[in-house]
Amino acid sequence: MLDRSPASSSDTGQEAEMTAGAALFTRLKALGVDYVFCNSGTDFPPIIEGLAEAAANDTELPEAVVIPHEHAAVSMAHGYYFATGKAQAVILHTNVGLANGAIGAINAATDQVPMILMSGRTPVMEKDRFGARTVPIGWGQEMRDQTALVREASKWDYELRFPEQVSEILDRALAITNSQPKGPVYLSLPREVLCENVPAEGMERPAIMKPSVAGADAASIELAARWLSEAQAPLIIGQRGAGSEAGFAALSKLAGDWSIPVSQWWASANLIASDHPSNVGWSLDPFISEADVILVVNCLAPWSPDVHKTRPDAKVIHLGPDPLFSRFPVRNFRSDLSIACDTGDGLVALKDAMHGRLHRHVGTRMRRKEQLAGRVKDIRAKTEQEAAASHPMTKAHVARVLSDAIEGKGAQVVNELGCPLDYMTIREHQAWRQEPHSGGLGWGLPCAMGMQIADRSRLVVATMGDGSYMFANPVVCHQIMEALDLPLLVVILNNSEWAAVRQSVIGLYPDGYAAKANLMPLTSLQPSPDFTKVAEGSGHYAVRVDQAEDLAKAFADAIRHIEEKRKPALVEVTIR
Repeated sequence: MLDRSPASSSDTGQEAEMTAGAALFTRLKALGVDYVFCNSGTDFPPIIEGLAEAAANDTELPEAVVIPHEHAAVSMAHGYYFATGKAQAVILHTNVGLANGAIGAINAATDQVPMILMSGRTPVMEKDRFGARTVPIGWGQEMRDQTALVREASKWDYELRFPEQVSEILDRALAITNSQPKGPVYLSLPREVLCENVPAEGMERPAIMKPSVAGADAASIELAARWLSEAQAPLIIGQRGAGSEAGFAALSKLAGDWSIPVSQWWASANLIASDHPSNVGWSLDPFISEADVILVVNCLAPWSPDVHKTRPDAKVIHLGPDPLFSRFPVRNFRSDLSIACDTGDGLVALKDAMHGRLHRHVGTRMRRKEQLAGRVKDIRAKTEQEAAASHPMTKAHVARVLSDAIEGKGAQVVNELGCPLDYMTIREHQAWRQEPHSGGLGWGLPCAMGMQIADRSRLVVATMGDGSYMFANPVVCHQIMEALDLPLLVVILNNSEWAAVRQSVIGLYPDGYAAKANLMPLTSLQPSPDFTKVAEGSGHYAVRVDQAEDLAKAFADAIRHIEEKRKPALVEVTIR
């Protein structure tokens, strides 16, 4: 075999070299990547050797984190981006690791989350080349098209052909993943290529290309401002948040000044403060059937066409990085005006364009303000009633008690079929996240872990159903929390069933056999494990709560444990 070990200038008198595997991490650090979430395999020897060499030479690299399951690795990169706005890297093991990470890639694509997703490729050569196949899985893991596992979730993909490509290919990958609309990119890494040497010089230079950013067309913003300001019954619908702190403030100001109802139907990120006078929560009716102008803020599915009916003469504006969501084959929501832009920048521009029109529509705004106040009062009274204590408890009640427990603590809440937004008081931009509309379960817990690794001092709360907790590979997640000192608060709402599946069945067949059955087929998760034991297996604080009167104390004790011990805590709550 050929000797391809890294050589230094002091040893040879020639230009310093490193393996392509080592160059990979060196270049990622230069590009601003903080973490590489790794699940290693037999394709990793040149990477591991490069990491060891860097450690021996005190070379600064991104932190390589061992993640014992691929879905957790991709979801942690997802969460880290939410917390920091910085795309991270994930490296998985050939086709089998990529298959396990594919659900995470689908979630990231649907959520427009950038990341550089990589996996090794089994060696092409059987012999006579350094890095060639050495064990039977070298044959068993080969595929005709490995990239097909994630191609539909990737904006761009490539297989590294030559070691000298490492630097420029990573530059291109990062620029594309961060270009709008953002999303994952995929790079396949054959082992023989990673074993080859490349010059060490130049690996720390600036990137040769920058991401593209869509800018809102001024004429389109002016037209949207005119439509909204002249509307008698405008409506704003948002699902993915306001894009930035400035966008959040702008949306709040715009909605408040013009008394426009803001619906967060099926939101995956909060768009407006819970107690804002314009926030009508989940509600779309009766607002959507009355609206003459509708502003849709970065929504994949702003309403259900079979359920919600818009006025035939209503004007609909879609605003966001990809207002037509071109990645999805069928999405036929009306759009009279499509504004492609960064969401936050677009909302700021729209607020500014409407501000100068305030004096023209005073009477209309005042009448709308009075009517909206009455409707919001009724909506919140109903919400309060739904959140009342009961036995067994409801999701609404658990959400309200949790909200009270974290009030004033600057918490970040990640929800996966756990505590609904409508029953919580959330006032800050991106302080609440929900599972992507792709529905790849098991996302919530590792996503929260990715947020926590970005800021270990912040209280991060992961709320989820019992099914979502099991999908998250909880033994793996608790091991990672312990290994990385991530002091999460984990809240499991346990109803021992797939409640979302039950609700879907009842929605289609409200008077059907399944709805009337004592035990609906294919929905039960009984007998339920004792989830506290899973947490305790990693030495984490855990408590189970069955009675509503014990819930507030359980949350207070768990949060105190986190604040004092800086260790994770789990609260399992029995609900109906």
